[in-house]
Amino acid sequence: ETEVEQLQRLLAGMEKDHRDLLARMESGQAELERLRKAEGERAAQQERSSQLEKEVAGLREKIHHLDDMLKSQQRKVRQMIEQLQNSKSVIQAKDTAIQELKERVSYLEAENLEMHDRIEHLIEKQVSRGGSSARARSKSEYVSRCSGNSGIRVRNSGIWVGNGPKPLPLIRVVET
Repeated sequence: ETEVEQLQRLLAGMEKDHRDLLARMESGQAELERLRKAEGERAAQQERSSQLEKEVAGLREKIHHLDDMLKSQQRKVRQMIEQLQNSKSVIQAKDTAIQELKERVSYLEAENLEMHDRIEHLIEKQVSRGGSSARARSKSEYVSRCSGNSGIRVRNSGIWVGNGPKPLPLIRVVET
């Protein structure tokens, strides 16, 4: 009986040890599963981390490329602005030259008009001096431009108005 009791106690102790070992085994398996899960998460995080590092490296490369393109475009814009400013300067210089030429043309036209008036006046004097026997001639018969010379010659009169000092332009006032 004592042996049976001892065997029963021993059996009860073994059952208790069995339950304890099962509980410890289950807790160990749960811990192992948790660690595996954590390790899987870490592996996923490492994989995600390496993927993000690759993305960041690609983005840095793109940013560097875009910076180069931006600098190139800025250089082109500066060159275009310089060309535009140079063109404006050239245009202003040409506008100034054109304005000076227009003023010169106006002056020469006024001078030409004055010369025509003088010649007309001289022709009228010559015709009136020639008397009634002199036939009236049109201005085109009397006045001709001398080729290669800036002076004006009056035919049949012996008068030469040429390269003397420049008179001031004559300004006509016409009443209407």
